[in-house]
Amino acid sequence: MAKGPSYGFDTLQIHAGSSPDPATGSRQTPIYQSTAFVFQDSEHAARLFNLQEVGYIYSRLTNPTVAALQERIAILEGGVGAVCCSSGHAAQIMALFPLMKPGKNIIASTRLYGGTVTQFSNTIKRFGWSAKFVDFDDFKAIKSAIDEDTQAIFCEAIANPGGYITDLDKVSSIADAASIPLIVDNTSATPYLCRPIEHGATIVVHSTTKYLTGNGTVTGGCVVDSGKFDWTKSGKFPSLSEPEPAYHGLKFAEIFGELAFTFHGIAIGLRDLGMTMNPQAAHYSLLGIETLSLRMNKHVENAVKVTNWLESHPAIEKVTYAGLSSSPYYKRVEKICPKGAGGLFTISLKGGFDSCVKFVDNLDIFSHVANLGDSRSLVIHPASTTHRQLTTEQQKAAGTGPEIVRISIGIEDADDLISDLKQALDKSLR
Repeated sequence: MAKGPSYGFDTLQIHAGSSPDPATGSRQTPIYQSTAFVFQDSEHAARLFNLQEVGYIYSRLTNPTVAALQERIAILEGGVGAVCCSSGHAAQIMALFPLMKPGKNIIASTRLYGGTVTQFSNTIKRFGWSAKFVDFDDFKAIKSAIDEDTQAIFCEAIANPGGYITDLDKVSSIADAASIPLIVDNTSATPYLCRPIEHGATIVVHSTTKYLTGNGTVTGGCVVDSGKFDWTKSGKFPSLSEPEPAYHGLKFAEIFGELAFTFHGIAIGLRDLGMTMNPQAAHYSLLGIETLSLRMNKHVENAVKVTNWLESHPAIEKVTYAGLSSSPYYKRVEKICPKGAGGLFTISLKGGFDSCVKFVDNLDIFSHVANLGDSRSLVIHPASTTHRQLTTEQQKAAGTGPEIVRISIGIEDADDLISDLKQALDKSLR
């Protein structure tokens, strides 16, 4: 379908990137379960490999089902292009890959998913990259952390696990002043609640595993390109601005313009890193996105009702949901996430670690799993699971101390969820 600006989000989440299959007339995007695609002739093959023509070669690089998902997410985010890959973690490496080289660093928020903190603290060092972790509520600290080797700023729109809201407008202005891209993980918000590109983000990443797919069936990731960054201006990004030896000196920024980052992600990132999304996963994610706005509205509605109830329970020390009037991030919700603060938050139990264990083990409707953004309500104790590899200081900075439980509210009946939480909290006090 056309990208026409007159189409609303609810229409685009169903139709963007999708059209009847030209071979069969199938209205739903087929699963193109094929490793390779037949070339028209030798010249056609050469044009594809030279990046002179867009088309399908091999499913590590491009696949029609995955392409439909890429277009849908890019349109919903307001980007010019997107590259889907095997997981959210893969998306983060894919986003950094064109920007980084040994000796370079990124500025990262302290409030990130524990696996991301571990990836940035340890794993990226094997590439010779490093990360400086900063409290993103301290804008002066962000500015001070930037040096001549800083290549990007990284944060989450709605931070996992606490549901904190990042002031993307202020952070993007800092990135702009330093002539470096801002990368925003929009997994917890989705483009329905927040569109980071409209707040100055250069690149948006997703774990499509979570709210976008919404049914807990497949893993996936996506990197969305705003198309608004000048990769040639500073000379800091030679992978995009200088001749690429593997393509006979082609310059991505010169040839592909606003789509330079996207084409690099496919032609270099997927080609050499191989973090490919399989077509069946793309199919499930396309189906999930069709109901994204409906689900996100229900997630928000339930989260508001449940968190207001939780604040009054005697076992609870604190609830971090930004949609509560008691939250220090409450005023940011209207500016950054005008349709609501999402369905993710943490609770702090007065009884500490032991009470958290009792609480989690006595829940019935809530599933104890290492995931979020499912249609089902989910719960986990981060300090002993998702954030276990972090130091005590890192856990506290991320809001995942031993007394903290992360809750991902689903789309069930809110009264049933409250009833389940009540009986488990009551037992945690014994």
